[in-house]
Amino acid sequence: MNDLTHMTLADARDALKAKKITAVELTDAHVAAVSAAAPLNAYVLETPDQARAMAAQSDKKIAAGTAGPLEGIPLGIKDLYATKGVRTTACSNILGNFVPDYESTVTSNLWRDGAVMLGKLNNDEFAMGSSNETSSFGPVVSPWAPPNWSPEKAKAALSGDKKGLLVPGGSSGGSASAVAAGLCLGATATDTGGSIRQPAAFTGTVGIKPTYGRCSRWGIVAFASSLDQAGPIARTVRDNAILLTSMAGHDPKDTTSVDLPVPDYEAAIGKSVKGMTIGIPKEYRVDGMSSEIETLWSKGAQWLKDAGAKIVDVSLPHTKYALPAYYIVAPAEASSNLARYDGVRYGIRVQGKDITDMYEKTRAAGFGAEVRRRIMIGTYVLSAGYYDAYYVRAQKIRTLIKKDFEDAYASGVDAILTPATPSPAFGIGEKSGADPVEMYLNDIFTVTVNMAGLPGLAVPAGVSAEGLPLGLQLIGRAFDEETLFSLGEVIEQAAGRTTLPKRWWV
Repeated sequence: MNDLTHMTLADARDALKAKKITAVELTDAHVAAVSAAAPLNAYVLETPDQARAMAAQSDKKIAAGTAGPLEGIPLGIKDLYATKGVRTTACSNILGNFVPDYESTVTSNLWRDGAVMLGKLNNDEFAMGSSNETSSFGPVVSPWAPPNWSPEKAKAALSGDKKGLLVPGGSSGGSASAVAAGLCLGATATDTGGSIRQPAAFTGTVGIKPTYGRCSRWGIVAFASSLDQAGPIARTVRDNAILLTSMAGHDPKDTTSVDLPVPDYEAAIGKSVKGMTIGIPKEYRVDGMSSEIETLWSKGAQWLKDAGAKIVDVSLPHTKYALPAYYIVAPAEASSNLARYDGVRYGIRVQGKDITDMYEKTRAAGFGAEVRRRIMIGTYVLSAGYYDAYYVRAQKIRTLIKKDFEDAYASGVDAILTPATPSPAFGIGEKSGADPVEMYLNDIFTVTVNMAGLPGLAVPAGVSAEGLPLGLQLIGRAFDEETLFSLGEVIEQAAGRTTLPKRWWV
């Protein structure tokens, strides 16, 4: 591999524009890196021929002076996004070899601006998971080797059961792993309860969950429609801002898409944060949080204070109810959304003695254990006699969580700073055993943002005592991603860029 795969997206864009490199050269370097990193299982489908063809077109546009803002930039696409003529499975068995004849709005926007598709990225099945272990294609491996493991030991584990190697987080684990490993310059991802921010924190990358409605959900396989939101994972805050500028925008095909102009988010990078007020919510100091996460949180507050921001304590009193309420709302919506997968119109079909038997056999064979668990929870809370007791109460709590944030911002707070995760990355198989609640707790700092529909940015802010990435989260006002990018860049500059892992897997 060469240094072309370790460039930032912004540097690659500038080098292409200056004709120091060609889009084909840049794409070829990434195609080779993707192929060599197959054991990480970040990609579930590689599209090298299509990538080279798109890159060749980009070189023609660059030469003609008609280049788009992302012209020639190689990206990975989460397998939740419909890609016309390219298999899209949501990393499930039930969709089989489904090939859409349409393109998601977000990916259409990226191709409009000149980006190049390297392939489809692994994710938890239907985005249900926090470690990318529920995918029908198998778990994704983080490019960060476990502490105290030799490269030889880590490489040997890749060819076995992968136990002990690190998860990249989920559900956008393929996106985070690919960006961290230099297998693309950026990636699309989705976030329903933390599935952009948690894997970004685990892999030393940057991820933003935009405000609900900022990016179109059209053409993205649905998990929980009132919570799902598209966003990018990239290496730097600037790269994140560049990608979001292209991904965002109003879409008449999505009734939840908001008709607001899209700012040039990159312009927010480097803006002074002097005079801003940053809230520190006391409710995020949870039992079991490690002392190094607490220390990192304090460091982040100090970095912002040193940059001229004012740090104040705030209270978000309904935070403690967010996780249980989320795990009622999200499965309920999943139960409704996944009812369409019945073996009749598309995907796999398992024959039965009658239509009911066919439905049951198809769904039993097509859905994995975690998806079946969430469908059953969701169906239960929506059933007669339980709807008011669970689902309606959870939605009322959701309203109170949103009001907590509104009250904080009304008091003059510009953004809120919290940890991104309660711990560094854990090992494959470590938390995917008999107790699913232990896995669900990984979303404890992130689900409130989805419940309130607000933007949240995860930024690398340091490493653990064992040398693993740790991240901080910034939560902003609705449709104020620009402030998050300005604040995030302050943290990024103060903490220093997280060193990308050496390629021990090749």
